[in-house]
Amino acid sequence: MKAKVWKRLGLLAMAAGVTLSLAACGNSGSSKKVKVTILQGKVESNKQFKQIAKEYEKTHSNVDIEITSIGGGTQYNPVLKTRISSGNSPTIFSLAGPADAKQFKAYTADLSKTKAAKNALPGTVSAVSTNGKTYGLPFNVEGYGFVYNKDVFKKAGIDPTSLTSYDKLEAAVKKIDSQKDKLGIKGVFALPGKESWILSDHLMSLYLGQEFNGNAQKLYNSKSIKFNNNADMKQMIDLQKQYSVQPVMQMDYAGQVNQNFSQGKAAMIQQGDWIYPTIESVDSKFAKNNVGMIPIPVKGEEGKLPVGTSLYWAVNKKKTTAEQKAATDFLDWLYTSKAGKKDVVNTLHFVPAYKGYEGMKMPDALTQVVYEYSKDNKTIGWAFPGYTGTSWDPDVAQPNLQKYLSGKQSWDKTVENLKDGWKKQQSNVSN
Repeated sequence: MKAKVWKRLGLLAMAAGVTLSLAACGNSGSSKKVKVTILQGKVESNKQFKQIAKEYEKTHSNVDIEITSIGGGTQYNPVLKTRISSGNSPTIFSLAGPADAKQFKAYTADLSKTKAAKNALPGTVSAVSTNGKTYGLPFNVEGYGFVYNKDVFKKAGIDPTSLTSYDKLEAAVKKIDSQKDKLGIKGVFALPGKESWILSDHLMSLYLGQEFNGNAQKLYNSKSIKFNNNADMKQMIDLQKQYSVQPVMQMDYAGQVNQNFSQGKAAMIQQGDWIYPTIESVDSKFAKNNVGMIPIPVKGEEGKLPVGTSLYWAVNKKKTTAEQKAATDFLDWLYTSKAGKKDVVNTLHFVPAYKGYEGMKMPDALTQVVYEYSKDNKTIGWAFPGYTGTSWDPDVAQPNLQKYLSGKQSWDKTVENLKDGWKKQQSNVSN
């Protein structure tokens, strides 16, 4: 068996490429080892992957798993392409959405009949499914919003769950800002202007995605975008920028999460449940007692948390039958076995994208929020996987939004460029 890939869209990993060779196990009765190689980009979870692989090898002694992790600023897709072209393609790799599913179609096996695919929650495989066939298994579901400091909000006399509209949010932001010194914070927000995906992917998905009902596949297949709710997005960007720790354009992910929010210098940040391990590594007591998350108030979607899947496991159909079976067996074990499900929740801190996890409590405050909103069907679909795998995101959306944020371009020009750029890209794809 070869390669298993764990990649998380947009999130910056702290470590560079790391290769781990881990033994796991295959079918009892066969003495010949099968090697499975996994190419993944979630390097911050290397310890957890190691632990899970060691557990798996105890009962699957004739499977050898080799994990290569890509991170530290290295882009995932170029590495995957190089591996494929050099004849060293992984057994398991990841897809970020419809564009990746199309780009690597020649290498993706149909996973529709796997236990994991049959147990996937409704809507979680739509971005990587075509003509009734499923080419990817959801990694997990994640959610994002405003991650807030409970202590700051309590001292300011504000109930964060009451901020269900832009007007209520704005009033709360101004109230907190007027008490900055008393509350011991440098800014209400910490907006990382150097991280272009914060606005282009997560924030824009809420406003652009409305015209596609949060459906990434619909957006990906659309020839044009109207972006009718762009004014609401501008309002939210301006609010975060004005009341952020400064200077915004010099702040990166680490500055936002590690240095400001985790150290109590910002009241809230636009982020997701995936940042909990980072907060915990900075201050475990703060993480346990002071962290919560609320939806970003979007007109027409009040009280709903954006929840979705940014990564999917793909199995390389160019590999031998034995390698492919070993790969799907491992993925089925991870997401559907009793031991695997415990690891998904307690070791990886993932919100499951599969049935069969009823009654399990999420291990931290942020994943619990995502789980509760998902269980109560108070969610908005992720539209951004419909464009993150296209050239429009890095070449058009990100630079134009950063130009606006830095004051170098008007909002009207930004919107015009976004719409024209999408139309041009889709026209080229058609041709």
